[in-house]
Amino acid sequence: MKIDYLEFSSPDLPATKAFFAQAFGWSFNDYGPEYQELADAGVSGGIAAGPLAPPLVILKAGDLEAALARVTAAGAEITRPIFAFPGGRRFQFREPGGTEMAVWSEV
Repeated sequence: MKIDYLEFSSPDLPATKAFFAQAFGWSFNDYGPEYQELADAGVSGGIAAGPLAPPLVILKAGDLEAALARVTAAGAEITRPIFAFPGGRRFQFREPGGTEMAVWSEV
């Protein structure tokens, strides 16, 4: 699997969006008041409304269930079981060193 997406969180999504636009010239695809997708930041990513958290590294897998089995067998703690979102499904896990990550697949 390869890194496919970075997701930031923000308790003040409009302010974060405005900062990234002004400071870095980034633009966004608007998915409503809860999510903004980065349109031209050099990497795929987005900003989710919510409590501040470290950026989430998201990997992409062709077979989500197989990826879940692999990370579990390797010692990951599943922090969020598989769930659906528009365009795909994903799960989140914490690797043994403590970093929270996610894996997604298309529907």
